[in-house]
Amino acid sequence: MTDTPSEEVEGRPGVGRVEAFSDGVIAIIVTIMVLELHPPISEGMAKLWTLWPVFLAYVLSYAYVAIYWVNHHRLFSHATYVTNGLVWSNMLLLFALSLVPFSTSYLGEHHFNREATWLYLATMLFPALCYTWLQATIRHTGLRGAAATRFYIASNRKGIAASLIYALGIPLTFVSPWLGIGCAAVVALLWFLPQSRVDGWFSGRQAD
Repeated sequence: MTDTPSEEVEGRPGVGRVEAFSDGVIAIIVTIMVLELHPPISEGMAKLWTLWPVFLAYVLSYAYVAIYWVNHHRLFSHATYVTNGLVWSNMLLLFALSLVPFSTSYLGEHHFNREATWLYLATMLFPALCYTWLQATIRHTGLRGAAATRFYIASNRKGIAASLIYALGIPLTFVSPWLGIGCAAVVALLWFLPQSRVDGWFSGRQAD
């Protein structure tokens, strides 16, 4: 299959199948993360409170996976047909996201120490880079027009900015793990609203 339309290339129904498969994989990823929340055997709030790192790591990762799902859905609304590039960039993104439950569990169990935070940020950087490839693929083959162009520009710039912030957070983790987590929080805020003034800033104009 090539990256140009032909009679053999799947159109919007094919795009819908790829998106539906992605939705299922992301739902499984979230399910795996919540299954890592094991309640303490002992009674009392004191014992329950000791699990705050595990719960905080889960909350952070749930937010990141949710942000990927929201923006993945928005990005796929611009896809017009299925290509090899779209399928494999999407599969790589899903593979990268499938690593999130492991790094989340490791981060919580090791109480946000330096090594666990470094691994977590590296795990966050991987899907950010994969998402950038997926964005570029859909921009090349997707919808055209002024609104679509603004979306592609803003989305691409935000993706690059997110990757750079994650990359910055990795060395900052060796100064303090919480500086690395702070970088991850900045990325979450950057992507949190799928349509906001942030999109206007990154597209070179203010959002309506």
